[in-house]
Amino acid sequence: MRWDRFLRVVVMLIVALLGWEVGRTITGIRTLDELRLTFATSARVIIPSTLVGALVGYVIAPWVTVRPARALRSSLRGVPTIQLLAGTGGLAIGLMIAALLAYPLSLLPNPFGTILPFAGAILFSYLAVTMMLLRQREIFSFFRIRNEEEEKVAETGMDSKPPHTLMLLDTSVIIDGRIADVAETGFLWATLAVPRFVLNELQYIADSSEVLRRNRGRRGLEMLDRLQQNTSVEIVFLDQDPSDAKQVDDKLISLGMELNAAVVTNDYNLNRVARLQGVTVLNINELANAVKSVVLPGEEMEIRVIQEGKEVNQGVGYLEDGTMVVVENGRRYLNDLVLVQVTKVLQTNAGRLIFAAPEVESRARAGQR
Repeated sequence: MRWDRFLRVVVMLIVALLGWEVGRTITGIRTLDELRLTFATSARVIIPSTLVGALVGYVIAPWVTVRPARALRSSLRGVPTIQLLAGTGGLAIGLMIAALLAYPLSLLPNPFGTILPFAGAILFSYLAVTMMLLRQREIFSFFRIRNEEEEKVAETGMDSKPPHTLMLLDTSVIIDGRIADVAETGFLWATLAVPRFVLNELQYIADSSEVLRRNRGRRGLEMLDRLQQNTSVEIVFLDQDPSDAKQVDDKLISLGMELNAAVVTNDYNLNRVARLQGVTVLNINELANAVKSVVLPGEEMEIRVIQEGKEVNQGVGYLEDGTMVVVENGRRYLNDLVLVQVTKVLQTNAGRLIFAAPEVESRARAGQR
């Protein structure tokens, strides 16, 4: 707070000085002697302009000092160190080139001699920063500068892409909530990142007039709070908002490509589109299917038949992990716990599907054979 007040006073004095100069320009006063001679008349202009400048500086101080600094700090948190080094080096090179060309350009006739040095500084700085960011790997490898990730790859002799350090969370996976359970197990190795536009979408859903959408949005906000309370996982919020995309899914893909981050989602369409563009996708549904218990034909299990199946005399039950079990001739065991034998296991897009028959009927069939 003291630092904010100090900056506010500094900006107020600077703008007050500008107001003083504006008042002197209006009254035509150039020296202090002229000011003493005409102080009675000139003070009517200079003093109000100075006071107005001080007031304006006091009001705009947070907007030109503290808030831009906070926004810059938040945006820099999600930028990899290697990109910061590349951008800084490119800026220095661009300014050096502009400084070398400033004197020859200043010898040109007006207005070119006045405008071109400043325009050259902006142009060469932009070109150098862009070149360094686009060709950072080639330039750093030429000078044998490697980041930590590349050193690990070189030590292990593995010619592969560096591991992802960020996992971008989609709105659907936050609302789903299972990401919080996975985080508690300690299997998440990277930093979880929630872009600001995803958080805004969650807030929009939570403020919806529809009860179901409102409850889903609030559940998503509760899951984020749960992730923040988990000390074993790091979660950050990114202010980067890609300008080349309008939809949230497109922004996630663009941000994933820019930051070399993996996208965590449950959205099937986002999954397909992101993979087509070379972005790594972690699907919680695929993870859930992968860790389900393995069941082989011939194994026996107890299952409670809770509803009728689509076909005649079929019954349906579920394992503890949610896997559906279709029991042939299981309709008569509705709401009962029955011992069944697995006859077939199918893997579908929706998950694993198990077909089984009551143990009594399975033994009868085996006796007939």
